[in-house]
Amino acid sequence: MNDPASDRAAVIATRHLIAPYVRRTPVLALDSHELGLGAFTLHAKLELLQHAGSFKTRGAFANLLGRDVPAAGVVAASGGNHGAAVAYAAMKRGVHATIFVPSISPPAKLDRIRAYGAELVVAGERYSDALEASIAHVAATGALQVHAFDQCETLLGQATLAAELEEQLPELDTLLVAVGGGGLIGGIAAWYAGRVRIIGVEPEGAPTLAHALAAGRPVDAPTDSIAADSLAPRRVGELMLPYAQRYVARVALVTDDAIRSAQEALWRALTIVAEPGGAAAFAALLSGVYVPAPGERVCVLISGGNSAAVDFGR
Repeated sequence: MNDPASDRAAVIATRHLIAPYVRRTPVLALDSHELGLGAFTLHAKLELLQHAGSFKTRGAFANLLGRDVPAAGVVAASGGNHGAAVAYAAMKRGVHATIFVPSISPPAKLDRIRAYGAELVVAGERYSDALEASIAHVAATGALQVHAFDQCETLLGQATLAAELEEQLPELDTLLVAVGGGGLIGGIAAWYAGRVRIIGVEPEGAPTLAHALAAGRPVDAPTDSIAADSLAPRRVGELMLPYAQRYVARVALVTDDAIRSAQEALWRALTIVAEPGGAAAFAALLSGVYVPAPGERVCVLISGGNSAAVDFGR
């Protein structure tokens, strides 16, 4: 993805390529008045209903269908969602997958990875540790590395979400997107190319994009948040940063308490269970970190739902 204008054809081609394997996830209207948020139009894009529980499945299939997979199979490092997506895609494509995760990955995500038949390896405490172990595995086995965010095919896959959303909400002013490594917001920003205001949302304890924009390059940031398994890779990708610099209007930082409140509000309003990272963008609205103008047409992306927050045994 070197130029957003020319990449539209690549995104469209990727969308056709992965279409048989991914869901067209719904967009639902929310009443901003009932939520106490003011007079603006609000929708939620429920990407947590995607196969494997998050948007990551788009990028996973873009890699497995768009690149040659060797006999050694594929390998991925992940806080959980990307690993589940790669494991799911590998299962559907009949190839072996080895997924490296840090010890902070929640059980709900590890259970998904195992259920899809992948080999699961716990390596270190944080995503960066798992990534280092996965790189060593690639060197030893020749497996195909499927990067969670800093890979062209990954960005193209995530950009298909924006192409889909533009069909569902052709008249949209602002889209709020949670940021981890930046593959999602990078792909979305490249697709819209300034036609929609893109607001990145990060936990205060994991401001990876905020630090990168301030420094003008990817730099290490703290990784301390309840959403650390999905929104704290230490630094954003090299490939996404130019799109963020050109097309992301601002980055909003939210507290962990605001994320928890957003999870509860999504349960009350939509009866959905969003994981902390999946609820972070909504937290920016509820906490007042981002305040839409009267009449503004806003969509919030609920990006993941791999959580064990509901105890169905009670």
